[in-house]
Amino acid sequence: MKYSDFADVMTNARMNRYLLACGGNTRKAMTLYRKNLQLTQELFTVISCFEVALRNVIDATVAPSLGNNWLRDAASTGGVFDTRRCHFTRDSINDAITKLNTYSHNKLVAELGFGFWRFMFAQNQFNATGRILLRVFPSKPRSTPAIQYNNVYIFNQLAQLNHVRNRMAHHEPICFLPGNPIKDTTYARQHYQLILQLFQWMQINEAALLYGLDHINTICNEIDHL
Repeated sequence: MKYSDFADVMTNARMNRYLLACGGNTRKAMTLYRKNLQLTQELFTVISCFEVALRNVIDATVAPSLGNNWLRDAASTGGVFDTRRCHFTRDSINDAITKLNTYSHNKLVAELGFGFWRFMFAQNQFNATGRILLRVFPSKPRSTPAIQYNNVYIFNQLAQLNHVRNRMAHHEPICFLPGNPIKDTTYARQHYQLILQLFQWMQINEAALLYGLDHINTICNEIDHL
């Protein structure tokens, strides 16, 4: 496809930063656009695997103390999330329940998004569930005077993944230096490494889990050498 036809579909405004990043080379600009889509697909897949693993481990960690239907019960009148400080979590659960054709705990777990599970490590939710959720990451480092590897630290790490996930969901490119039309894969690589680190802290064999799905470094290298 000619660049002019490509830009007619994608719009010149959208393609402009790709063109600038490639020094005005239209062939490279189209290639970079396609490579960014490949990188987005790969990273989104890896984040999706992490999200499923995270919510399942959280569920398995909390259920023994709060019961097999702990989400529904926690959001019910008198439940641990039925407080002013946890109203966002309570309302999110109840909204999700209303969307289900038939209730089951597993369906409810799947209905709740990444942002919900991130907030399980916010201080109020962390306290409400008995301050046990750091068990999700049994291999995380021990805290030091310089760095506290506590629930706030985990919350902030998950916030970074939530942010890049939302960027990709809204078709924002991840192949540039943030805020600049400069080709750079550091942003994608850093978030990829964060996912691998969190998998390791969860004692999940990320290489085996992502076998055949993970080509992020290969695509990043191709972008770097474009």
